[in-house]
Amino acid sequence: MLLIARICACARAMLPITTMIAQTPAEFGRAVGARRRELGLTQEELAGVTGVNRRVVGEFEAGKITVRLGIAMELARSLGLDIELRPRGR
Repeated sequence: MLLIARICACARAMLPITTMIAQTPAEFGRAVGARRRELGLTQEELAGVTGVNRRVVGEFEAGKITVRLGIAMELARSLGLDIELRPRGR
């Protein structure tokens, strides 16, 4: 429970992150990994909060395309990241 409180506090603090456009699974994974490291979390800690195995977090951060979209979205949400869809060039 303490870990969840720590992650929520970090995400609420919204440590600075630059806006990034991810056009590939690898870019999306790198952005999530960068945010996780900014918050000082391990892959194991993020996995525990999102209810997945640490291996899944590692594969996602490496850009493996077999990670389910729902898991990818939950990982981003757990780190205080929004996923925004908009027409290109805007």
